[in-house]
Amino acid sequence: MTDKGIRKGIESGIQTVLFDLDGTIIDTNELIIQSFIHALDGTIPQPPTRDRIISIMGRPLVEQLQLLSGREDVTELEQRYREFNIENHDRLARPFPYAAEVIRRLHAQGVRMGIVTTKIRRTTGMGLRLLGIENLMEAVVTVEDVELPKPDPQPVVKALEIMGSDPRTALMVGDSHYDIMAANRAGVISAGVSWSLKGADFLRRYDPRHILHDIRELFDITGIAGDPD
Repeated sequence: MTDKGIRKGIESGIQTVLFDLDGTIIDTNELIIQSFIHALDGTIPQPPTRDRIISIMGRPLVEQLQLLSGREDVTELEQRYREFNIENHDRLARPFPYAAEVIRRLHAQGVRMGIVTTKIRRTTGMGLRLLGIENLMEAVVTVEDVELPKPDPQPVVKALEIMGSDPRTALMVGDSHYDIMAANRAGVISAGVSWSLKGADFLRRYDPRHILHDIRELFDITGIAGDPD
């Protein structure tokens, strides 16, 4: 069941579902943490703690590296991060339970879908291929495709424009408060996921319409039967 502590009732008329990628449908948490540790190793007096890294996850990479390193120019750190991240992506990343199955079922039932992420396009593609859903997404908006990333609504609006979708019949699912903020600002129904490393209680502060405890709850929210015909 969806989190009734947010709002009661099932949405009607959902035609489009937008997903964040990292931490939402693909578990890249350990990959991200290890990439930051590798990138910053030997460059700052004390390595960042896991809690510190988790606290800023969801922001664009350059901004995160600036916060963790105290540097303005993080070009070298970004290169170190990306090299490690790409090399170790398929070893450390894995789909969240039922994510690919739910997405395939929604697609089969005519729900249109897209990705809105602060990742670059290359690693976004790697994640979608790992899940086997790259051909099911009508729009893929990465940090390279916008001037203002989440929590600005621009990436969500851009995805909807690409798809020709109405924000009033769209749902955005994410693990970060930036996802919720971007969705709310774009006039889109927002849903946080309880498996976020930030925790459901933290996400509730940003007024999501729903908190999902299991991605299969999307069947109820969209009114799609979960069992095959």
